[in-house]
Amino acid sequence: MSSPIDLPNYETLLVTHQEHVLTVRLNRPERLNAVVETLYHELLGVLALAKRERDIRVVVLTGEGRAFCVGADMKAHGGAARTLYQRREYLQLGNDVGEAITQLNKPVIAALNGYALGAGAEMAVACDFIVMADDAQIGFPETSIGTCVGGGVSKWLPQLVGLGQARRLLYTGDKIKGAEATRLGLALAHYPLEQLMPEALALASQLASQAPVSLAMLKPLVNRGSQTDMPSQLQQELDAVFTCSTTDDWQEGVNAFAEKRLPEFKGQ
Repeated sequence: MSSPIDLPNYETLLVTHQEHVLTVRLNRPERLNAVVETLYHELLGVLALAKRERDIRVVVLTGEGRAFCVGADMKAHGGAARTLYQRREYLQLGNDVGEAITQLNKPVIAALNGYALGAGAEMAVACDFIVMADDAQIGFPETSIGTCVGGGVSKWLPQLVGLGQARRLLYTGDKIKGAEATRLGLALAHYPLEQLMPEALALASQLASQAPVSLAMLKPLVNRGSQTDMPSQLQQELDAVFTCSTTDDWQEGVNAFAEKRLPEFKGQ
């Protein structure tokens, strides 16, 4: 059973915690969850909370209303309210959120309930898994508005869908729905909208039942694997296995296997 966590009140997020799963809903539905500085700052805060709270084992990121996130709030972003320095700081926040997702020592699932465009698509691609509603659309329209992708998309997208498809999606700005995103390997699965959150939470529950230390060791190995030479990767795997073998969870896993029961991992 999960222990209660004192969750802050957020201006742009709806956050709940149940059975080791932290569900984070982007909550600016009147603007289709378009990004402003406050949303980025609050996302960084909730990801830091997820990192330090042992009872949070998985994060599910989704959107309130008709969209996941349509990218930058162009009403704020395109005006003259920001200085050039402030504009760069805003862009840096987007990169910081992407890095915080990939560096989080726990799995993050993006459940795309509607449009995921621009910065919204960047956040989704940084997550460990994407699941989509059938009619949700993901796309990178940056070239159509004279800008460029950020958040690590130029690194992650070719690894997910291959270089040719990544070029198509990035250069043309094509939006794709759940079925095509799944076929390309960008999404793990797609569902009717009413099934999206139950399926996302079922995946989260499955991940939350795994050994937390094992997942914390495994995530950076997988994320960095394509850039690491084999001797280095083997050494890092050895170090990870040894670290896992020093935990109570490792002994619990061994005991549960011998006793033919499900393990009850504590994350220690």
